[in-house]
Amino acid sequence: MSGRGTYYVTTPIYYVNDVPHIGHAYTTLACDVLARFMRLDGRDVHFLTGTDEHGQKVEKAAAAAGLAPQAFTDKVSQSFRDLVKTMNFSPDNFIRTTEKRHYAACQALWEKLVEAGDIYLGKYAGWYSVRDEAYFVESETEVGSDNKRRAISSGAEVEWVEEPSYFFRLSTWGDRLLEFYEKNPRFIAPESRRNEVISFVKGGLQDLSVSRTSFSWGVPVPGDPKHIMYVWLDALTNYITECGYPDTGNPLWKYWPADLHMVGKDIIRFHCVFWPAFLMSAGIAPPQRVFAHGWWTNEGQKISKSLGNVIDPMELVDAYGLDPVRYFLLREVPFGNDGDLQRRALVGRLNGDLANAYGNLCQRVLSIVAKNCGGKVPAMGSISEVDMALLDRAKALLGIVRADLDDQAFHRALTSIWEVIADANRYVDAQAPWALAKTDPARRDTVLWVLAETIRRVTLLVQPFMPDSAGKILDQLAVPAGERAFAAFDRALVPDTVLPKPQGVFPRFVEPAKAAS
Repeated sequence: MSGRGTYYVTTPIYYVNDVPHIGHAYTTLACDVLARFMRLDGRDVHFLTGTDEHGQKVEKAAAAAGLAPQAFTDKVSQSFRDLVKTMNFSPDNFIRTTEKRHYAACQALWEKLVEAGDIYLGKYAGWYSVRDEAYFVESETEVGSDNKRRAISSGAEVEWVEEPSYFFRLSTWGDRLLEFYEKNPRFIAPESRRNEVISFVKGGLQDLSVSRTSFSWGVPVPGDPKHIMYVWLDALTNYITECGYPDTGNPLWKYWPADLHMVGKDIIRFHCVFWPAFLMSAGIAPPQRVFAHGWWTNEGQKISKSLGNVIDPMELVDAYGLDPVRYFLLREVPFGNDGDLQRRALVGRLNGDLANAYGNLCQRVLSIVAKNCGGKVPAMGSISEVDMALLDRAKALLGIVRADLDDQAFHRALTSIWEVIADANRYVDAQAPWALAKTDPARRDTVLWVLAETIRRVTLLVQPFMPDSAGKILDQLAVPAGERAFAAFDRALVPDTVLPKPQGVFPRFVEPAKAAS
């Protein structure tokens, strides 16, 4: 970790040419888990998400919808705010690039790039993808069987564009960027993406066109309003707009540089090549880390609108429940890799990991406590070696999960937590507290206390991933709201504390019966 008391985590700002899909939910979920974890760990957190509302693609989408660009972006941006609510995300702010403060920040950054001698006026002639809002050299494109030229990386159609343009002298930044990557080995993750970026920069950088004159929906270039800023220069600036730029005396400036930009792998170049070059040119520190995660497929098929298999996260939540979906998305696939969203696997996680392993552990332990201990936290007697082994494994989890999340290894963190849940289930079977009720009530109480305490520690760490479900379990352990942060991790359950009646938290999922045809 950075060692600072602050923690600033951002999603990319999402492009408002269409409604949210599973990729948007996935990226924001990862940031939400980190933000919640860091808050519980005592950090001063700022978590930002929002929408990218400028550019030719938005202008075209608005026209197709029969709306003015601002009215169109107001409508689609709301769908992303609705996603925040549906998925129980906890951003500290939702930024929009159509805000006045953002125009001011973009123009201030532009002027800094001019002062640095890194902006000049020229003419752009080359291939441009409206869908990707990106420029491509000819070698990055190919002509398909339909005689249409497309970007090799994304499959998006490209068109030949010639127009006056301001350029950023990116070609002069190669060595400085490579030196920055070498001095900051954690800046780009995972390693495969770091290698990809370094290879791209070593291949030679070309000056970057940073303005357009063929459309008007965007931030005007200072002193030359016929030019609209390139949408990526505009969009990337949101991260410092939020911190008050250009007013570095703003109280929010303490959060810069960002601890983490979370992005999809398709926009790694913009965040790891263009963005640090813009910032360093302007005399601003680059972010500390950029993590580029993979993409989801749907039951083995690439997701596309033409196939009609786009995954709506809201429908997924309606079908399987919010916390199970949150858990599955971060547990099923090593974070950073591509993943295939299979309903069968989701149900398997829901019934296996949640209902059978975690939910059943909580339900049976707390039910035995309710039945045999007067509905109170049992008394802790003499602790044996086998008791201490389980308690120690649960105690070690905080450090393990902290290190895993520092690497954005969500799957690894959850695997570690569920290994302790499995240990606790084996312990319960081996110790058989239901049998001890007749033969050794004092030992029974100690076993139940060890189990309840293990559940408490596990559940404190489950909070960032499944906040609602974890909250219900902590309620059943009578853990006060003020004792749920990690500062209280080692404050064990107090015997004789009155517990509420236990309730199941993770019901098994049963496929709804299909209607007869």
